[in-house]
Amino acid sequence: MRPNAISADLLFQAFRASLRWEWVAGLGASERRFDEMAVRSARSGADLVGYLNYIHPYRLQVLGEREIAYLCKSTSLDCQRRVARIVTLQPPVLVLADGQVAPPELLSMCEEAQIPMFSTDEAAAFVIDVLRAYLSKHFADRTTMHGVFMDILGMGVLITGESGLGKSELGLELISRGNGLVADDAVDLYRINQATIEGKCPELLQNLLEVRGIGLLDIRAIFGETAVRRKMRLKLIVHLVRKETLEREYERMPYEPLTQDVLGVPVLKAVIQVVAGRNIAVLVEAAVRNTILQLRGIDTYQEFIDRHRRAMEKE
Repeated sequence: MRPNAISADLLFQAFRASLRWEWVAGLGASERRFDEMAVRSARSGADLVGYLNYIHPYRLQVLGEREIAYLCKSTSLDCQRRVARIVTLQPPVLVLADGQVAPPELLSMCEEAQIPMFSTDEAAAFVIDVLRAYLSKHFADRTTMHGVFMDILGMGVLITGESGLGKSELGLELISRGNGLVADDAVDLYRINQATIEGKCPELLQNLLEVRGIGLLDIRAIFGETAVRRKMRLKLIVHLVRKETLEREYERMPYEPLTQDVLGVPVLKAVIQVVAGRNIAVLVEAAVRNTILQLRGIDTYQEFIDRHRRAMEKE
């Protein structure tokens, strides 16, 4: 099984407590999983869950009160035909919601075709919302980037840069100023929808920050629970560079906001030159505040251009 593949048994165990469901049929198919072709063709994990009234191949199907009525309130022949239609589309799992009882034809079909079926008293709409959110994250595109990922003034900020520029030391200073650490060195990034990147720390490195000359620091133990975050949405990349790199590769005042592509999503980017005597922590916080303004539609550079144009027109 691929690392991010998911079987019926894993799905059942993940929500056994929260959805309080029971495994009522297809017990012999605990390893049945989402078809890889369906996962690759889906735009997100949300495309892998749906109601029975519009059936897609390989999609987890939820049967609520209306769906069971659709199957049962008809002739026996119609019921068998509708149930057989489900088999041909090979759903990885069927979920009975709204406290419904499965018709005998459906139970028989699940046993014969080895399709797992779970039963819960929770509302069908709630079950769909929960499973869509879970599968969206489970099957999200993912990558790992090198840097320090932090919560700075409530914004997810990834600090990257050339080796030896003090990214971890900068992270430590920002933590001492009341900001929070998500991950140091390796940051796992997931595209949870078409426009959102979420970052978290690999389990092995949680709460740890490496500072040269000191070693590994347990940030949670030193600064307390409020100094660490489990995950954040990536909104800004702060890239640290040396003077010669800045002069060679970047404009002093770019005409358009800089961005960097991460898993197909453009993320705002700020480039900061590192030289002796500069307070980089203050500059990073200023970059974050400026980004907050940009996200609110306030473009300081464009306002300056407009002000300059009006001054020229007056003269």
